[in-house]
Amino acid sequence: MSQAQPPRGTDPDRFRMGPTRISTLVVAGLAAAAAAWLLISSLYYSGIPRLPWLPVVTLAALAVLEGYAAINTRGRIDRKPGRDPVNALMVARFVVLAKASALAAAIFAGFYAGLTGWLLVERTRAATEDRPAAGAGLLASLALVAAALWLERSCRVPEKDDDEDREPGDRESRPGQR
Repeated sequence: MSQAQPPRGTDPDRFRMGPTRISTLVVAGLAAAAAAWLLISSLYYSGIPRLPWLPVVTLAALAVLEGYAAINTRGRIDRKPGRDPVNALMVARFVVLAKASALAAAIFAGFYAGLTGWLLVERTRAATEDRPAAGAGLLASLALVAAALWLERSCRVPEKDDDEDREPGDRESRPGQR
């Protein structure tokens, strides 16, 4: 006997938030790389200033902060000694932060990848001087993607022993579980 399917459009799980898909990040990065290549190839010789280092420093600092949050949150969820109990609302906010910063960092990584690729092809002195900032921006963006995915993964609720005895469809929905 088959279970009745809910009417189309009323599935309660359709708005459920799941883990960030790597394919989404790759597509966003590739689109940003193409846009950066087109933008820089048409505007580079029209007198734009040198590449700034502030975005690189900001991306790197965010990667360090999100990495620290991942370590701290995982320890609190696992209830390691000396750690305060986890606040469920804080974990939910970290998940939203991780998902948003992973996508934004993938866009930045794609932009810096397109920019770096174009600057490596160019043989001008200005392009040579901009290569370090572009390369560092690419590395900082990739570090932020990794830290954001790590933070998102750290916010998962661990499986309990009594959950293993249940059928997969019988699990109760818990905040932070995916």
